[in-house]
Amino acid sequence: MVSMHHERASIELLTVYQVSKILGSSLDVHKTFREALNVLVSTMGWRRASVILQTEEGPLCGMCSVGLSREESAKLTFSVGEGIVGRVFSSGVPMVVPDISAEPMFLNRTGAADQSPEETIAYIATPIKANRHTLGVLAIDRTVTTRSGVFDEDLRLLSMVASLMGQNLLLHRGVSAEQGRLYEEARRLSKALKPVLQLDMAIGSSPRMQEVFAEVHQVAPTKTTVLLRGESGTGKEVIARAVHNLSPRKDEAFVRVNCAALTESLLESELFGHEKGAFTGAVGSRKGRFEMAHGGTLFLDEIGDISPSFQAKLLRVLQEKEFERVGGSNPIKVDVRLVMATNRNLEKMVAAGEFRADLYYRINVVSIFLPPLRERREDIPLMVEHFLSRFNRENSRKVKVTPRALKVLTSCYWPGNVRELENCVERTATMALNEDLTDLSFPCHDNRCLTQVLHYIDREDAVKPGRPISIPITEAPPRDPASAYGASEYGQPQDGGVAVASDDKPEGERDRLIWAMEKCGWVQAKAARLLNITPRQMGYALQKYDIEVRKF
Repeated sequence: MVSMHHERASIELLTVYQVSKILGSSLDVHKTFREALNVLVSTMGWRRASVILQTEEGPLCGMCSVGLSREESAKLTFSVGEGIVGRVFSSGVPMVVPDISAEPMFLNRTGAADQSPEETIAYIATPIKANRHTLGVLAIDRTVTTRSGVFDEDLRLLSMVASLMGQNLLLHRGVSAEQGRLYEEARRLSKALKPVLQLDMAIGSSPRMQEVFAEVHQVAPTKTTVLLRGESGTGKEVIARAVHNLSPRKDEAFVRVNCAALTESLLESELFGHEKGAFTGAVGSRKGRFEMAHGGTLFLDEIGDISPSFQAKLLRVLQEKEFERVGGSNPIKVDVRLVMATNRNLEKMVAAGEFRADLYYRINVVSIFLPPLRERREDIPLMVEHFLSRFNRENSRKVKVTPRALKVLTSCYWPGNVRELENCVERTATMALNEDLTDLSFPCHDNRCLTQVLHYIDREDAVKPGRPISIPITEAPPRDPASAYGASEYGQPQDGGVAVASDDKPEGERDRLIWAMEKCGWVQAKAARLLNITPRQMGYALQKYDIEVRKF
């Protein structure tokens, strides 16, 4: 008898230890409570077990159970004071039912009394408490035998487990409440913080573009002339339209003129209009762009490319706010907001006498400088996602970009800026053989990117000829084979490395490139290491000197 009691105590101690370890392993009470019930049922040989908790609405509902089907678990719903579970919850006192078939308070909602009619089934329920408040009920049922007819030991074990569950529930609810408080605090602070500025059709969350967006929001409500500066392809027309859309003139016309696309005579007729018979082919009067933009915004793109004689005509219009049509004599007054754009260096053009200083001072009222794409690389992933989404929508594709492909795109120099990025993404997506773009999908992987030759050109602006920057090609200094990285025990470079010879170096850059490629078996990466340059610079140099890479 003593040995049986000792064995029972050992089982209970082990069970409590396992349950406490499970409950402390996670704050997911649904997971830990179910695992704890599994331990109780399997260790003690009970039939079924369940945890019933009070909901916020008031009724008691089953949280988790073991030995019950999903349909039976859904029936674990009681009002406070209803049945044995409701009575235990309301009174806070455990209850033992030696035979559920003889107990009128047992509601038998899960069919426990019908499963084994020839056996005697006992039902034990104990409250789950924490801080003197009853949170729920822990209940089990088991088969009654001659050896297990005493329920004091079972009730004691259940009370200990229920106490552990109560503390775990209290901790879980405290953490959940703190998480909710922190979430509300974060939401409140996010509203209080300065919001990220956005413009229609413009993508940019980088600090440089946020400065541009702030300047646009500041200048748009006024009538001030705006000069957009930046390299070709940086999105000057998008910013010009954003200035118009944010201005009081947004409901009026937005008229665009590319000054570089028209000759001087055509540009004058295009901007100012002409009268009938003003020149050959003028069969009727025609309004110019200034008249068409009356009350709205006129966007003059490539303003730095107009001729000096036309600069004087444009200056008069800007000063007097009036003009005459070509072939006419009647002055026409207009109310036009001017937004201009150029990729030229106007200051150097003024110094060289290529651009009128008085016109420069007239248009340079508010200058907004758009950064090149290479100076805001953090915006590239958003742009790529936008371009791919549009490509997929227009072509019924599902092309996705991988992190390795994004690394290639964010590392490129992008001399053509956003326009080049858009074309690169569209070209690569069109030629992709599958739906995932990787680093191997881009033409630059095989040195087939034609714009690579522009990455090393010092260009003052988009029109003036550039000066090629010489790529430094100097062989790497010889290293001691015994101490060199990757050297083998025999003193020879491993992984196909090459030892640098110092007696047969050619002098010219082209000859030195061929010499390095021949030394390395026409493997560009190895030849680049030999010459102490990057593989990308190696590819540029091979294209620059028109060296055909041999294939073996």
